[in-house]
Amino acid sequence: MKILFICNQNENRSKTAEVLFKDKFETKSAGLYNQKPVNEKELGWAEVVVVMEDSQRAELAKRFPKLYLKKRILSLDIPDTYRYMQPELVKILKDKINILYQLA
Repeated sequence: MKILFICNQNENRSKTAEVLFKDKFETKSAGLYNQKPVNEKELGWAEVVVVMEDSQRAELAKRFPKLYLKKRILSLDIPDTYRYMQPELVKILKDKINILYQLA
């Protein structure tokens, strides 16, 4: 499964998720508000898009309305309060992705 993880800057949450799950899935990560924001090609590549906050889902819908409707987009509801590979972030990501994986 190809999963694209998205957060605001692609520095902490989505980068951590990309690294954590690269052995289980094909993963990439991107940001919405960084120097090189997520683009249509990256979004098109993904089978599943995982955002860290609901506001990011809304921003994707605004930027890519046609593609958005064709994608499975899941929100993990993880606030932007963690650093890259912070142990608490790693635990939260693993717990939430395991739950999503079991529901799939």
